[in-house]
Amino acid sequence: MGAAHSHSHDHGHGHGSGHSHAPKDFGRAFAIGIILNTGFVIVEATYGLLSGSMALLADAGHNLSDVLALLLAWGASVAAKRAPTERFTYGFKSSTILAAIANAGLLLVAIGAILFETLHRLTEPAPVEGMTVVIVASIGIAINAGTALMFMRGQKDDLNIRGAYLHMAADALVSAGVVIAGIAIIYTGAIWIDPATSLLIVAVIAWGTWGLLKDSVKMGLLGVPEGVSETEVRDYLSSLAGVETVHDLHIWPMSTTETALTAHLVIPGGHPGDKFLHDIAHELEHHHCIHHATIQIEQTRDCAQSGHNCAP
Repeated sequence: MGAAHSHSHDHGHGHGSGHSHAPKDFGRAFAIGIILNTGFVIVEATYGLLSGSMALLADAGHNLSDVLALLLAWGASVAAKRAPTERFTYGFKSSTILAAIANAGLLLVAIGAILFETLHRLTEPAPVEGMTVVIVASIGIAINAGTALMFMRGQKDDLNIRGAYLHMAADALVSAGVVIAGIAIIYTGAIWIDPATSLLIVAVIAWGTWGLLKDSVKMGLLGVPEGVSETEVRDYLSSLAGVETVHDLHIWPMSTTETALTAHLVIPGGHPGDKFLHDIAHELEHHHCIHHATIQIEQTRDCAQSGHNCAP
């Protein structure tokens, strides 16, 4: 029997969907987004209190969670680049998964707080200054949409960046809804529109949160990442020349951008050589989006003798 750990060092473009092996640096985007949104939270909360708008206060509360979310995502992306240590042999790559889970949690907290205050405002309506709502929310559209655009190119490949992107994109839509509510209040005088808009805000946030929560928890439980098919990987390994059986196949996320695999290949004819392993690593990275492959070669699958788990 033989064991080998192989990584492909050819980082050309892959041909499948999934996670990029080399996450881009979004440090500047994080810094700009945090500064702009912190300033806007202060402005929006102040004018929300002055104008009596629950919609503005709801949006300010969500924007505050966005600032915390951006800080978490930024910290995780920096930690993921730290070198491995004797204690953390994978480095801190999985911190991006923890940040994605934490961001989903922050969104849930924001939903609860906004919903509680909105229901209170529905039962006890208060006057609202529609024009103030329109002006402040319009500023929010520009800030949130601009920040979201900075993360757009990375959100498909990195769940951590996707968390930041969803926060900002949702806020841009929410601010647009607040503008519409402000205009409606100006022309109709119906103050119930303000808390009703807050309920719509909660629905929008909840929709985006569910997807982020589901994906981040699945990663936290080491589920096979999106864009990677366990069946296709197993079929590929089983089709290799000389391979009789594939067992102990495991695929899991090391971070929100990198995927690892371990597998035992039963090859009765013996170890086929290093080129065989290199070719497997290259195929797994470029066609199955798996960046770290550890392959063990065995000549027999005698469970009683080898002590291996013979479950597929």
